Amino acid sequence: MRTIALAGNPNCGKTTVFNKLTGSSQRTGNWPGVTIDRKEGRIRGVENTVLVDLPGIYSLSPYSPEEIVSRDYIVNERPDLILNVVDASNLERNLYLTVQLLEMGVPVVMILNMMDLAAAKGMSISAANLGRMLGCTVVETTASKGTGIEDVKKALDGAAKVEPIHQTFDPSVEEAISKAMEGIRSDLRPELRRWAAIKVVERDERSSDYMKEGFDPEPIIKALEDEYDDTTESIITDQRYNSICDIVAGSLNAPIDRNKETFSDKVDRYVTNKWLGLPIFILIMYGVYYIAVQTIGTMGTDWVNDVFFGEWILPAASDWLSDAGVNEALSGFIVDGLIGGVGAVLGFLPQMLVMFLLLAILEEVGYMSRIAFVMDRIFRRFGLSGKSFIPVMVGMGCGVPGVMASRTIESDRDRRITAMTTTFIPCSAKLPIIALIAGALFGGSAIIALSSYLIGIVCILASGIILKKWKSFVGEPSPFIMELPPYHLPSVTNTVVSTLQRGWAFVKKAGTFILVACALVWFLSSFNWSLEMVDANESMLASIGSAVGFIFAPLGFGDWEFTVATITGLLAKENVVGTLGVLFGFAEVSEAGEEFWTILAGVLTPLAGFSFLLFNLICAPCFAAIGAMRRELGTWKATGFAVAYQCLLAYAVAAIVYQFGLVILYGTVQPAIIIALIALAVLAYLLIAKDPFGTMKAKVEAVTA
Repeated sequence: MRTIALAGNPNCGKTTVFNKLTGSSQRTGNWPGVTIDRKEGRIRGVENTVLVDLPGIYSLSPYSPEEIVSRDYIVNERPDLILNVVDASNLERNLYLTVQLLEMGVPVVMILNMMDLAAAKGMSISAANLGRMLGCTVVETTASKGTGIEDVKKALDGAAKVEPIHQTFDPSVEEAISKAMEGIRSDLRPELRRWAAIKVVERDERSSDYMKEGFDPEPIIKALEDEYDDTTESIITDQRYNSICDIVAGSLNAPIDRNKETFSDKVDRYVTNKWLGLPIFILIMYGVYYIAVQTIGTMGTDWVNDVFFGEWILPAASDWLSDAGVNEALSGFIVDGLIGGVGAVLGFLPQMLVMFLLLAILEEVGYMSRIAFVMDRIFRRFGLSGKSFIPVMVGMGCGVPGVMASRTIESDRDRRITAMTTTFIPCSAKLPIIALIAGALFGGSAIIALSSYLIGIVCILASGIILKKWKSFVGEPSPFIMELPPYHLPSVTNTVVSTLQRGWAFVKKAGTFILVACALVWFLSSFNWSLEMVDANESMLASIGSAVGFIFAPLGFGDWEFTVATITGLLAKENVVGTLGVLFGFAEVSEAGEEFWTILAGVLTPLAGFSFLLFNLICAPCFAAIGAMRRELGTWKATGFAVAYQCLLAYAVAAIVYQFGLVILYGTVQPAIIIALIALAVLAYLLIAKDPFGTMKAKVEAVTA
């Protein structure tokens, strides 16, 4: 079996190439960091060949976990061939990785992708000249349109016959590399010896893995640094770019007009503007949730609840079971517990599909990177990098990949804080809770949805200040260097695939875990401890909820139904709506479409409902996301701290909002306001107390593609 590695810069179209070659449907996005782990697939039409899609990297000097994944795979697994995807419209920057890959001695086929964008920039590239100067096969493609993919497959067989050309540096640098090669381990593969020697000269933090025991490269490095009056890492970087500039000049048929203002440049004058960027972002997100929650999405949800479940599924299931003579308890379990509970969750699927579609369009257009750039101006004031916002945007679909996306952040401190706080942003599983509270208590206002996301961002920012004062989170935030890809029309295929993948993930969860949870809730709410069928208020679940309800009473929702819903929500956030649907007899009152909201409005005030919403949005995420946090944080101790922090912060915020809301809106003062005062005092102290470790603010830099 032949193994081919797919490597390239972030946002060069690498995942699109993978999908075209393998027929897979990995998620793609017009912003960096979409691929966060390596993935495998068989190339269609090519026998006995496995294609491994590596995370996007800018170089083989590992600064972040995904760079380590890519470099270790190439060094240790030794693929038979490397497919290097290069963004043709940003040739100079992309070739920096290419020349390093060629140094490793593995046969390389360069996929010169995005040729349409290069042509739009007025670039005319000679693939033949480029391949001759690099010593590799070069294939031109526009993967988003499928152009050139068959040529890539044809190039795979002859790639090993082309001898890579190593770039020649200044004599002094070459001399230092030669001396360093004398200290490289003799068991290292011959083709890797020069590359390893360069890593030694660069002071790569992992270069000791390639050196003989007792070898000291410092005299070699020091002599070179004294001669050039610079660090060896910068010296090697300059040497590579000198070669790259010559290669680019020799492969272009016409010079590039670098002063030409593109369409993306014109748009970015406004959307990344210091003063206009944030208001534009808020307006765009308001529009997304207005369409998804209050207009088009709501029409779909009303039809699913009123017609599909209310008029078709539930009555038909009830009549069929009755005609079949099924026991009343079993019939109630199937109709009210299973169908009713899952239906309460799936009723919100149209809203989520509309939201997923709009977010996928924003991703495809290229706006996501701009959001991260705009938010960096805010995030870095709170001790975080703008890169922390990328996992947040991914987490809007699902908290699990959101947490995993934190590994693209170079700074260990930023990475851990981001993994802990990403789930504060509402994911798709929390959208039903937002829609339920907004619809039942606030007339379906899109402002409630928007405020939920803004509050999530505020919690992330506040946590950046609070957590950096813990010794375990000491460290400087990483500099923010973000590629701003050019705007382009969204791909219909990518947009639809992204929407359906997210929607299907939600449906699968509703059909498995939520189904079991709703069945358990129905059983516990239908029987007492003597296993006698009773009213829900006399059930086992009512007694359990009543026993712990006092914990949530200061938050305004101490009734046993909401206590139980909150507890089941810790297993999976979709369970909150499903549990309430079962407990309030959703199956019996869904025909008119609004009865469930009426019941909710009768037992919760708008203030208590908003407090209920806040707690369930901020507290610990589902078990799957907690498992993802465990993988990123490394230990269960750190994960336990993260879960405890999330729950305590949720309790504090909900208590403050509810208790002070009572005072401001109704002039009511409850004894529990003491809890809110203590929570407010503690949060204020943690926010304004001096940072004992003097963490520095990160710098920001954007690279416009």
